[in-house]
Amino acid sequence: YLESGRTLPGGGVLNMAYHWAAAGKAFLLQTRIGSSDQDLFVEFLQRNGIPHLPASLVAPGESSSIDIRIGADRQPQMDNYIDGVWEVVHCTTEELASLATATHWHTVLVEGAIDELERLSSSGHLEHVMVSADFLGFRHYTPERFRETLVHIDLAFIGWQGAREDASLAEVRRLVLDAQKTAVVTLGAQGVLVVDGGSQSETFYPTVAVPVAGSTIGCGDAFIAAFLMAHQAGASLGESVAAGQSAGAAATAWSLPLPDAAYGG
Repeated sequence: YLESGRTLPGGGVLNMAYHWAAAGKAFLLQTRIGSSDQDLFVEFLQRNGIPHLPASLVAPGESSSIDIRIGADRQPQMDNYIDGVWEVVHCTTEELASLATATHWHTVLVEGAIDELERLSSSGHLEHVMVSADFLGFRHYTPERFRETLVHIDLAFIGWQGAREDASLAEVRRLVLDAQKTAVVTLGAQGVLVVDGGSQSETFYPTVAVPVAGSTIGCGDAFIAAFLMAHQAGASLGESVAAGQSAGAAATAWSLPLPDAAYGG
């Protein structure tokens, strides 16, 4: 965080894991952190009771990182992303064993995760699970590459940075319908667009504006965490969107992605 100079554990995977642990959801976190700064992350996992596999957690090198600045409009500005140990990640034997008993698998698509998703899917490790994926702000993607990744997943989350009317988003929507997949496109203050390839339909859910006391930096991760909890419990797409919107709105109360207590503050 450039203004404060603080280095904090975070990213979509850890933020979602925090929300799920706080809600009592049964899950297992599979990720990688670097040996050079592992204490920062291990303390976070232990403090917040996040289940993980210690023997598979740490890889030689530095953890992934990104510079964050909160603008005057309370929106995050992110730059200088470094892959670190996530440049290349392959599941360990114990991670594959845990995956074999899972019913759902969610991934956040940085480059190393994209490669591992494709490898796991092509080798049959994901045939029995419902796969969801966070495409972040689509910064790693073109519509063509998106079509290739859709083959390996069931449910896509896209934090679209532009307008609902964008031509590129229209192409993405067409690809989702053609592939008979589902995409949840968050459009910030505009709302949420759900593209349902199963029913060949699109539904737009407007956002109810709330005062931002803190910042919007954790809203997307809070939305996805709540959406997936509801959806995996049998809620409809509309009900899952409502759960996500409520959680995303609540996250605007914090100046960081999570409450201060998550970081030991």
